Amino acid sequence: MALMITDECINCDVCEPECPNSAISQGAEIYEIDPNKCTECVGHFDEPQCQQVCPVDCIPLDPERPETKEALLVKYHKLVAA
Repeated sequence: MALMITDECINCDVCEPECPNSAISQGAEIYEIDPNKCTECVGHFDEPQCQQVCPVDCIPLDPERPETKEALLVKYHKLVAA
């Protein structure tokens, strides 16, 4: 699954630089995650780095975007090849 940022986000700026896929950007009100770039850090790290640094725990899995680890790895390979 891709991750998502909830409206509990406090715009602290710590998640954006941690994303190895540049999937996190400032949205209109809070940070947002581009689901086409989010691999939950599969291919880069064992754990999603944005979740590790978030001080308010507002980055859950997006239930509307189920993906297997295999699908996330395929997405990772496409992103690094581009």
